[in-house]
Amino acid sequence: MFTGLIEEVGTLRRVKKQGEAMVLTVEASHVTEGVALGDSIAVNGVCLTVIAFDRTSFDADVMPETYRKSNLQQLRPGQSVNLERAMLAGGRFGGHIVQGHVDGTGVITGRETDANAVVFAIRLADDDMLRYVIPKGSITIDGISLTVVGTNANGFSVSVIPHTLAQTALQNKKAGESVNIECDVIGKYVDHLLHFKPAKETGKASSRTESKLSVAFLSDNGFL
Repeated sequence: MFTGLIEEVGTLRRVKKQGEAMVLTVEASHVTEGVALGDSIAVNGVCLTVIAFDRTSFDADVMPETYRKSNLQQLRPGQSVNLERAMLAGGRFGGHIVQGHVDGTGVITGRETDANAVVFAIRLADDDMLRYVIPKGSITIDGISLTVVGTNANGFSVSVIPHTLAQTALQNKKAGESVNIECDVIGKYVDHLLHFKPAKETGKASSRTESKLSVAFLSDNGFL
C-alpha cells in the first residue's frame, strides 16, 4: 500500500519490450536505500516489484495487463517518473489509501495558473470511472495523492500547490499527455458491494445490478 506522497523523481534508464511485456530500469537514489528483491515501488502510480537493483537503479517487470491499463507503455528512456516505496506500518499517513492498482488513464486537456496553484483538467479514457470521482474527494494522478476540484461530463480537475509540482514529474506534463488514474479504493468497494450479483444467480462470473439503496430507503429506515 502507498500514500500518494512522492518520495523521489527518478529517470527511466532503459526499456526492454517483448510484445506487451516490459522490463523497466529506473535510475534513482533515495528509493533504492535498503531495497530488497521483491519489494514494491510505485512507478507513476503503478505498483511494481523489484526484480534486480544496485545502488543507483532498480529493474521491474511490467506484465501485459499493466501495459494495457497504464501509461507505462508510452515511457521512453530519459523521461522522469514519480517514485514511492510501499508504506511502512509505523509511518505517517499523509495522503490517502493508494494501492498502486491503476484503474485507467486520462489525458491532460488544460493547464492553467490559479494564483499560487496550477489547475490541471483531465479527460478520462473510460467514462465509467467517473462514478468514483467525487468533488473534494481523493484521486491519484501518476501516483500523486490529489484532491478533486470539480467534475464534468467526461473528466475532472485538480489543483496542485507549488511544492507538489516542484517535487514531482507532473511539472513537466503538458496538455495532450497521458496520466495514470487510480480512483479512491473505498468508493470502488462500496460500489461493488452494492451492485454485485453472485455467478449462481446470473450465470456469469460477475454482474452489476441496480442498487436498491436510495434516499427514500435511508429516510424510511432512520438513517436521515
